[in-house]
Amino acid sequence: MSAFPASIWLLFAAAMLISAIGFYKYVWFISLGYGFSIAGLGVLMAVLFRSSLTAGQALTCVLLFVYGCRLGGFLLVRELKSSAYNAVMKTEIKDGKTMGFGVKCAIWITCALLYTLQVLPVFYRFHNGADTDGWCWAGAAVMLGGIVLESAADWQKNQAKKINPRRFCDTGLFRLVRCPNYLGELIFWTGVLLSGASVLSGVGQWCMALLGYFGIVFVMFSGARRLELRQNRNYGADPAYQAYVKSVPILLPFIPLYSVEKYKFLVA
Repeated sequence: MSAFPASIWLLFAAAMLISAIGFYKYVWFISLGYGFSIAGLGVLMAVLFRSSLTAGQALTCVLLFVYGCRLGGFLLVRELKSSAYNAVMKTEIKDGKTMGFGVKCAIWITCALLYTLQVLPVFYRFHNGADTDGWCWAGAAVMLGGIVLESAADWQKNQAKKINPRRFCDTGLFRLVRCPNYLGELIFWTGVLLSGASVLSGVGQWCMALLGYFGIVFVMFSGARRLELRQNRNYGADPAYQAYVKSVPILLPFIPLYSVEKYKFLVA
């Protein structure tokens, strides 16, 4: 089976269209554009292959839609209602006003390409004419677990900040890892890869799917590093914070990786 069929261009075009929201506000290329692109791609695949849609295939598309809408909706509400978050982001992320149009286009295309690559394990199950199997169900279960974990982490942090907005969050899932929402992302995309593991055909399809998977893994570790740098500035003088970061892994549970600050290749 072809690794790059013509129908992939439809997914890429949809991701380009949705993520173009970033031209209004630069950070939206990688936030709202990300979440709603994934949701849109889930819907598009279900529509494109509706005549052969099986229960497992439908479920993976629904989970992509739910994941994307939840993430995009959460980020949108935070953008609109959290003045504290917006104040922090003004110093953390460039507003894009001085960025050239060509650079913005390059970022736009790169993001849309990554979002397309990420959903390819689901797409290839359709494209290769494969039915639902155990890998599909197992992957869907892992995807659901990732959504639940990420949602719970976001809710727990929101509740903790309501109680004490000036303190770092170290309760609930944040006792397991310091970035449980990013861990939920990794689990979700691991589920996506698993859902198509039995149907990926040939080196080309595997390379495309793995490129998308390791691309989002890189993004999550980069996000963890950016958060670590910010928290070090905000709480570095707090003994409780120092004890916390020395005892709780930053992203992967039960693996003693407590800091990624020194890994400068993780673009912050």
